[in-house]
Amino acid sequence: MAFVHWFEIPAADFDRAVRFYEQVFGIALRREDFMDDRIAVFPDSSGCVMQTGHLPPGQTGTRLYLDGGEQLEQLLSRVEAAGGVVALPLTRLPDGNGDIARIIDSEGNLVGLHREP
Repeated sequence: MAFVHWFEIPAADFDRAVRFYEQVFGIALRREDFMDDRIAVFPDSSGCVMQTGHLPPGQTGTRLYLDGGEQLEQLLSRVEAAGGVVALPLTRLPDGNGDIARIIDSEGNLVGLHREP
């Protein structure tokens, strides 16, 4: 069972936020209008970047961890050039649970990255 069904990463500047995730992950997001909001859906359809009036960007609230996979170091190396900040560098988790890092995206959201062992 996958425990992440859908996620929404809030954006104040939609185009800037979409460029950030496209540049860091080397992917293309699918831009759509959804009800009164603008969304850009990740390639696996697990979630989106969203510009909406009811979900402001920030570093508090739910913490999301995206899959950094084997390219976790490469992703981290692209964060600053894309307009973000590495908030927690690559860190090994105890008990063989893999590695994590945390970034602050172009909108000020604190987002985690995880790599399984």
